Amino acid sequence: MRKVSREEIVDYQTYGDRREETRTAVMAIKRPRRIHVGEVLTFLFENADTIRYQIQEILRAERIARESDILAEIDTYNSMLGEDGELGCCLLIEIDDKQEREERLRQWVDLPQHLYLRCADGTRIRPIVGSGQADEGKISSVQYLKFPVGERIPVAVGSDLPALTVETVLDSEQQQALLADLKS
Repeated sequence: MRKVSREEIVDYQTYGDRREETRTAVMAIKRPRRIHVGEVLTFLFENADTIRYQIQEILRAERIARESDILAEIDTYNSMLGEDGELGCCLLIEIDDKQEREERLRQWVDLPQHLYLRCADGTRIRPIVGSGQADEGKISSVQYLKFPVGERIPVAVGSDLPALTVETVLDSEQQQALLADLKS
C-alpha cells in the first residue's frame, strides 16, 4: 500500500486555505471504508488519502511547523497503513455508557484475536494487532489492525468472539474501495 510522502504535506496555513474542499473530498473517500459491524464495532479502513488528511489535521490543530516533528507525524500515521497485500484499519468500539464500555472492554479482552475479514474464497483472515492496545485486563476502545489478505478479495468483516458474534457483508462499493487500496 502506498504511504504518504513528505512532498504531499503542505504547511498548516496553506492547508487551512483549502481545508473545507479537502475535507469534503476525504469524507467521500472514507464513506465506503467505514464499515459498521453489529451495533458497537466500526472498522475504518485507511489509505494514503485518509492518512494524509489526518496528518494535515494534526499539523493544523497543533500548529506543527518544525521539520523533524512533521516527519515524525508522517512516520506515525504511515505505520497505520498496511504493507503490500495488507489492509490497515482503526477499529472503534463505540459504547456511549462509560460503565458498560468499561465492563465490555474487560469482557472482550480477546476480541482482536476473534476479528476477521472473510474473503471470497471463504478464508477468514485474522488481523495483526498493534502492541500496547490492552492493559490491566482490558482492551482499548480504539484498536489498530492490519489484515494480511494478499490477493484475496474481502467480502465481509466480522467477529467470532462467543460474546460478540457479528458479521457485515461488504457491498460492492466497499469491496471496490478495499480492492483499490490493495492495488495502490
